[in-house]
Amino acid sequence: MSSVDAPRKRVRVVAAVVFDGPRVLITQRPPGGALGLQWEFPGGKLEAGETPEHALVREVREELGVGAVAHEVMGVQEYDYAHGVHVEITFVRCTLDSYKFAPSEAVHAARWMLPSDIDTAQVLEADRAFLRGLGAT
Repeated sequence: MSSVDAPRKRVRVVAAVVFDGPRVLITQRPPGGALGLQWEFPGGKLEAGETPEHALVREVREELGVGAVAHEVMGVQEYDYAHGVHVEITFVRCTLDSYKFAPSEAVHAARWMLPSDIDTAQVLEADRAFLRGLGAT
C-alpha cells in the first residue's frame, strides 16, 4: 500500500472560542514538529467517552491553568492534513474564570486578537475556515 492509499489517522478535537469583547483568544504551539509555532484556538483531543464540552474544560485547565465554562457549539469542521491525519474539530464558545494564564509547555504564547487582524497563513489549516467566518482574512 502506498502512502497515498494509507488510512488516515482520525482525531476528534475541541477548540475553545473565547471572546474578550471583539477579540478572540488564540494560542501558539511550541516550536518543533510539523505544526510548530502555528496559531490555533486553545483545546485538544477528546479522550474516550468524553463530550466536547468536558474535553474543553479539561484542555483549557491543562493548557492555560484556568477554569472554563462551555456554552454553545459554534461549528464543526473536518480537515485532512497532508501528513495523514483527519481531524474533526468542534468549536465551542466558552468563558474563562480568569485571564491570568499559567500556560503549560503545550502553549508557546497566547494572544487576544481581532479576527480581522489574524493572518490565517500563520494558523493551523484546520482552524482557518472557522476563523474566516469570524472575519479573519
